Amino acid sequence: MTDLGIGLIGYAFMGAAHSQAWRSAPRFFDLPVNPAMNVLCGRNADAVQAAAGKLGWRETETDWRKLLTRDDVQVIDVCTPGDSHAEIAIAALQAGKHVLCEKPLANTVAEAEAMAAAAAEAAAQGVRSMVGFTYRRVPAIGLARQLVAEGKLGTIRHVRAQYLQDWIADPEAPLSWRLDKEKAGSGALGDIGAHIIDLTQYITGDTIAEVSGQLETFVKERPIASSEHTGLSGTAGSERGPVTVDDAAVFLAKFASGALGVFEATRFATGRKNAIRIEINGSAGSLAFDFEDMNVLHYYDATEDSRTAGFRRILATEAVHPYVEAWWPPGHLLGYEHGFTHQVVDLVTAIAEGTDPAPSFADGLRVQRVLAAIETSSTSRQWQEIPS
Repeated sequence: MTDLGIGLIGYAFMGAAHSQAWRSAPRFFDLPVNPAMNVLCGRNADAVQAAAGKLGWRETETDWRKLLTRDDVQVIDVCTPGDSHAEIAIAALQAGKHVLCEKPLANTVAEAEAMAAAAAEAAAQGVRSMVGFTYRRVPAIGLARQLVAEGKLGTIRHVRAQYLQDWIADPEAPLSWRLDKEKAGSGALGDIGAHIIDLTQYITGDTIAEVSGQLETFVKERPIASSEHTGLSGTAGSERGPVTVDDAAVFLAKFASGALGVFEATRFATGRKNAIRIEINGSAGSLAFDFEDMNVLHYYDATEDSRTAGFRRILATEAVHPYVEAWWPPGHLLGYEHGFTHQVVDLVTAIAEGTDPAPSFADGLRVQRVLAAIETSSTSRQWQEIPS
């Protein structure tokens, strides 16, 4: 089997998740080419070397630009903070490398526009790109999209979406790059709000046309970390620094079809660890999903006899559900990491087949425009239209 050389930039939380995916995808799925974990890149030579040994990478680099000249790297996987996404992705595409880039696509609309333009130009030369909205690849989410596409919900009227976490509810939790606007672009809005924006558009097949939002930072300063963050945790030092991003975001939305949306993204929902809650109500039925019970989709069929009608609990672990056939027998549950594996499967297959994978950089740009409009609305106190 032909190898497809992978170069991963970043080795912390997302880097570990992506590494797991690159390792497991060819062991469970019949891929047209073999993803070879050739190079892991990070700035700290000792740390990246240790991570490579642990995560399964063959070689290391400390300068991402060297990956662009290596013949054994055909795919650049970008798992860095958002402030470097545009520079790395555009350079990689121009060097003829396929690109997988973590979400949100960029820190600004201008950066995302440049990335989408570079992706379109590269696609004309057979170079593929994809943005990592991995929750699309949860089997229950895939089933939800299928049911909507089949007309099971009729005309969509309402969309409700929440992404609830509590990892910085403690005001003494240390500063990380995710709380620095220069590195992250935004806080809860972009980091987790981007996911529910993408998911609701993906499931409904509709686009958000207008938004009205509010952002809030509850804790204005925090202790500066005394050790490097490797995920969502760290050790607090004695000095303090400003929090320059939002802690929570709420917004109303109107979809192009006329459906109404209510959204919430927060890192201060005490007791909620990773709750992605989506409910969609249509003229003929409803769907409900919560990632903290990620193998289950709730479906209500409004055409059933009212004597017995009710929400049906569907355990999305059957072979007929998206991606599940490659895994375990029915009822043997999948976890967080499987979405990343499915992402690898889709990207590698698209590259081998010469097709454009989804979500594309254009999809990422669409989400970025929604994020920017929410931020503008929060200060202008006015509804904002989303440019098409």
